[in-house]
Amino acid sequence: MVTSQSQSQNENLNLNSNLKSAEKGKLYIVGIGPGSVEHLTVRARDVLLASDYVIGNGTYLDQIETLLTGQEVIRSSMGREVDRARRAVELAGHSRVSIISGGDANIYGMAGLVMEIAENTGLKVDIEVVPGVTAISAAASILGAPIVTDFAVISLSDLLTPWEVIEKRLLAASDADFVVALYNPKSRQRNSNFAKAIGILREHKNGSVPVGLVKNALRGSGEDVIVTTLGEVLEYDDWVDMRTTVLIGNNESRIWDADDIKRIITPRGYQRKYDY
Repeated sequence: MVTSQSQSQNENLNLNSNLKSAEKGKLYIVGIGPGSVEHLTVRARDVLLASDYVIGNGTYLDQIETLLTGQEVIRSSMGREVDRARRAVELAGHSRVSIISGGDANIYGMAGLVMEIAENTGLKVDIEVVPGVTAISAAASILGAPIVTDFAVISLSDLLTPWEVIEKRLLAASDADFVVALYNPKSRQRNSNFAKAIGILREHKNGSVPVGLVKNALRGSGEDVIVTTLGEVLEYDDWVDMRTTVLIGNNESRIWDADDIKRIITPRGYQRKYDY
């Protein structure tokens, strides 16, 4: 039989344990999804609301500003990712810290950099990666069903990856007839990589392969969509920018045009096994 004194001692031990855990702090690397609060995961919303500090690029912080009510917000800009990650790791030694990343933190996001810095500093930081809806999922939901089979995701940004490496990956993905998603297709400084990538993909994919261009997917404003083909997509070269996600089908993909709405369907293979 457990006495009331024993129960009290156990409660105190649990309370002390929780306090020690809180004092040690915790670091959340949070994928905030496409940019609208309604597409945050429940877990992402919960950890953001419970954080002492929220650190991020100003653009992404603006997208979740309705949740930033009592936290201390540390704003930063593009190109300051290393500084943000270091600050987050330091603060997490004693506080609950969320460092935010657009989309999913593991897909061209902050997860890798933050963990590398935590590893190199030798600090014992409790880290949790909170997944988010990434651009390929957001864009695909708007386009219909373009990625229900094997696909490859390739960033055209050569700031951290040499173009020669990107080119090899594009060749391999097109040769294997993957559905291909292109992230970071164009910027003011990199305005030719998209056209070069399309040229590479055309070497192994038919010109009739569907292509979906989605700008500001599920961000709540500024969303725009174009459905075209690989043979004609460069007619929209000037329309494509850093906010655009490009989805290029495989050689079985097709455009379904119904009620003046164009969608992309990539068969998974059911049609080879079943009649429907």
